[in-house]
Amino acid sequence: MSPLLLLFVAFFVYGVWRLVCEYVLPSSLDKVPGPASKSLLLGNVMRLFDHNNEPFLDDLIYKYGPVSKFHGFVGAIHSILMKDQELYTRGSVSITITQLILGPGLLSTTGARHRRQRKMLNPVFSATHMRNMIPFFHDIVSKLRDAIESRVITGEQEVDIAAWISRTALELIGQGGLGHSFDPLTEETSDACFVSRSMRISPAFNEIQWVRIFLPYIKYLGPAWLRRKLLDAIPNKQIQRVKYISDVVYHHSAKIFNERKEAAYQGDTAMVGRVGAGKDVMTVLLKANMAASEEDKLPDQELIAQMSTFINAGVDTTSNALARTLHLLAMHPRVQDKLHEELIEAQTQYGDRIPYDQLTQLPYMDAVCRETLRLAEADTTLPLMTPIRGIDGKLITEIAVPKGTFLVLNLKACDTMEALWGDDAREWKPERWLAPLPHEVEDARIPGVYSHLMTFGAGSYSCIGFKFSQLEMKVVLSTLVRDFKFSLPDKPIQWKYGGLNYPTMGGPDSTKAEMLLKVERVRE
Repeated sequence: MSPLLLLFVAFFVYGVWRLVCEYVLPSSLDKVPGPASKSLLLGNVMRLFDHNNEPFLDDLIYKYGPVSKFHGFVGAIHSILMKDQELYTRGSVSITITQLILGPGLLSTTGARHRRQRKMLNPVFSATHMRNMIPFFHDIVSKLRDAIESRVITGEQEVDIAAWISRTALELIGQGGLGHSFDPLTEETSDACFVSRSMRISPAFNEIQWVRIFLPYIKYLGPAWLRRKLLDAIPNKQIQRVKYISDVVYHHSAKIFNERKEAAYQGDTAMVGRVGAGKDVMTVLLKANMAASEEDKLPDQELIAQMSTFINAGVDTTSNALARTLHLLAMHPRVQDKLHEELIEAQTQYGDRIPYDQLTQLPYMDAVCRETLRLAEADTTLPLMTPIRGIDGKLITEIAVPKGTFLVLNLKACDTMEALWGDDAREWKPERWLAPLPHEVEDARIPGVYSHLMTFGAGSYSCIGFKFSQLEMKVVLSTLVRDFKFSLPDKPIQWKYGGLNYPTMGGPDSTKAEMLLKVERVRE
C-alpha cells in the first residue's frame, strides 16, 4: 500500500472515530441536560450560527438552565475567564480562523505573545487617551447629524439609520483608531461604500462555518505560498468572498500603517494637519513601540494585524449596538423623551459639544447604554454558581470537564438570567440602572470588565477597546437624540445573526442589513 493511501486511510479512520466516539464512550458530561442531537455529523452546533438562532439560544437558557450540552464535531464564567483561565484556551480552530483572516493580532495570539501585545495596547485605550479623542468624535458625529438633517429638512422621512451609523462607526475607527479618513459622511461616495462593504467579514465567514472541521489541519498543507495557491483554486464563492475581504482589509491596513509609521519617525511636527493630529490609537501605539525595550517591541506584522483587528472588531459591533439602541428608543417613546430632556439640559449647561467627563456621567444616558448592552450577548473541574438537575434527576454542583471539550459561553444567559436580574430580566428597562442592582447580581462575581455585564468579556481576552466603544455610543446618541425624533417604520424590523446580530427588514428570509426609522427634526 502506498504511503499516500495509508495517510488517507489514517485520516479517514480518525475522522470516523471523532464522529462516533462521543456516542460510544462514557463521559462525565453524559448527565448534563441539553437539546437532542439533530445530525450524526454536525449534531446541533450549527444552530448556534443560524441567521435565526435566537429561539435556540433562549431554549438553552430557559429550558435547560445555566449549563447545557449540545453536540457537534467540533456560573462557570468566573472559573473559565479568570480563576482558571490558563486551563481554558480559545482553541486551535478559533485561533487558526482569526490568524488566517486578520493576522497575528490580539484576537489570534495566546500566552506570552498575547500578554506582550496587551501590555503595549492597554495605555492607548485608557480613559485619559479617550478624553483626547472627543473633539474629533464630535466633528465626525456633527457630519452625521448634518447628513441626516439634509434628508428630513422637509419633514418626517424614513432614513436607513443602520447604513449611516455603520459609515460613522467606520470613520470613527478610521480617525480615532488609525489616523485615516475613510468617509466624508456627505454623499454616497463610491470609495467609502466599497470599503464599508468590504470589511463585513463576520457575516461572510458565518456562511461557511463548515470549514471549521478542516481548519486545524491547514498548517500541515505546506508553506504559506502553497496554501495560498490551494485556496485560490477552491471553487466556492463564499470562501473566495472571505479571502477577498481579508485581502482588502490587509492591504488597507498595511498602506495606512506605512503612512503612519513614516509620519511617526518624522516627529510631532509631521502630525500637524493630519487626520487624528497624532492622537489616534495607531500613532500613539507606534510611538510607544519605538520607545519600548527590544523584548517588548512588536514587529510590523503584529502592528498591522492590530489595525485589521480594530477595523473588524470595532465597526459592526458598535454600529449594531447603536442601531439596536435607536430601534429600542423608537419602540419606547417615553424613554426617548426622557433621554432627550436630559440631553437638552446638558446642552444648555455645557453647549452643543458636551465635554468628556460630563458626557460619560449623564445618568440616564448611561442607563440607556448599559441596558442595551445587557440585552445585546487540560482536564479540570468546573464549579457551578447554582446546582443544575441532571437528566437522571440528581443535582449537579460541579462538572468534570474532559480535556479537549469545546465550551461555548452563553453570555446572553448571564446578562438576562431571571435568578440574577429579576422577573423583568428580558425587558429593556433603563431605569434598573438608576437604583441599586439586585444583591444576586452583586453576589454572583460576574467577572465582566463593564458594569456586571459580560458584553465586553472578561479576563485576558476582554475587549480592550470597550471605553472607545462607550464613548462612540454616547457621542452619537447625545447628538442624534437631542436633535431628532425616531419612530418605528411601517415595515417590521427583525434582528438576525451573521457572526454578529444585525437588523433586517425584508421578511423572515432576508439577510440584507438595513434598518429604516422614521426621523424628524425636533430642534430648529
